Amino acid sequence: MPIFTPNKLKQIGYQLFEATGCSPENAKAVVDHLVESNLFGHDSHGAIRFYEYAQAIQDGRFDPKAVPEIVKEHPCTAVVDAHNALGQVGATFATNLAIEKARTHGVSVVTLRNTSHIGRVGAYPLMAAREGFIGLIFVNAGREGRKVTPFGGRDARLSTNPIGFSAPRENTDPILLDMTTSVVADGKVRVAINQGNPIPEGWAVDSEGNPTTDPNRVRGDAPQGALLPMGGVVAHKGFGLSLASEILGGVLSGQGVAANEPVMVSNGVHLTVYNIEHFTDLADYYKEVEALSAHVKSSRPIDGFNEILLPGEPEFRCAKQRTQDGIAVDDTTWERICEAAKTFGIDPTAWT
Repeated sequence: MPIFTPNKLKQIGYQLFEATGCSPENAKAVVDHLVESNLFGHDSHGAIRFYEYAQAIQDGRFDPKAVPEIVKEHPCTAVVDAHNALGQVGATFATNLAIEKARTHGVSVVTLRNTSHIGRVGAYPLMAAREGFIGLIFVNAGREGRKVTPFGGRDARLSTNPIGFSAPRENTDPILLDMTTSVVADGKVRVAINQGNPIPEGWAVDSEGNPTTDPNRVRGDAPQGALLPMGGVVAHKGFGLSLASEILGGVLSGQGVAANEPVMVSNGVHLTVYNIEHFTDLADYYKEVEALSAHVKSSRPIDGFNEILLPGEPEFRCAKQRTQDGIAVDDTTWERICEAAKTFGIDPTAWT
């Protein structure tokens, strides 16, 4: 299992995506996002996507030269059509637009369509938080709807439909919520397949609706099963949030809602950015957020826990550790990255 420094993994990604036809700027937007996902511990949305995206470009599903376009706009809102650009390109464009609108008008909502797979959704609210704003995102998978059962159902009818939220803190990392409305992200099943590992109980059911720990019965060659909605015995809550993502991300963007298409063409995205100073004094905001953080973290931990961690703290700690120790890429993922490289005329032996 090779281990790379973050910079080395980025250089590999830049070379691969520029070879697919991406501009250096767009290759950087995609690769920096994916490598940060690895740093944050979300390997399901990291380098494992190098070869998937490269294959999608080769198949003509993503256009590496596409330029996102604003197709409808008002002072506080906009609809962006990315014209099948790579997802990180479209979503970065939409997020920067939302930040600038909120900077001027206090709040903004930007929706995005025809953008392929945007990756780790928490990255975009985090962009807003790093500018001192609050960000909130709802995402669906367009008309796919073949990954997650509805509450009480045995057949997949929804996608993982993630939600992200980030809020700045004073002199420390932002609060960062990045969650699927399913028990787990679909990419984690792919990681388990690549690593040859079972998945935990409670993640998924097989094609007959029976609980399974075999990832191949969920995403392999066998008849495909489905992930479960988040919440366990109260999975109606995850199911409800998933429908909210369908309506906000799918309907308002114009991308469409779950309808059993065999392959996801694009995420539908709904992003809101709040300029804190249009609502409250910034010093008061930071005071309240730190008071809340301290109050929550003062809870006595139960057995098996050493401390209370705020949303985002595990990711930022993981990033510091992996920056120091390097990012491990499983052998299957590395082999497929190398195969993709050869397809685009790159000699991967120069990378090791």
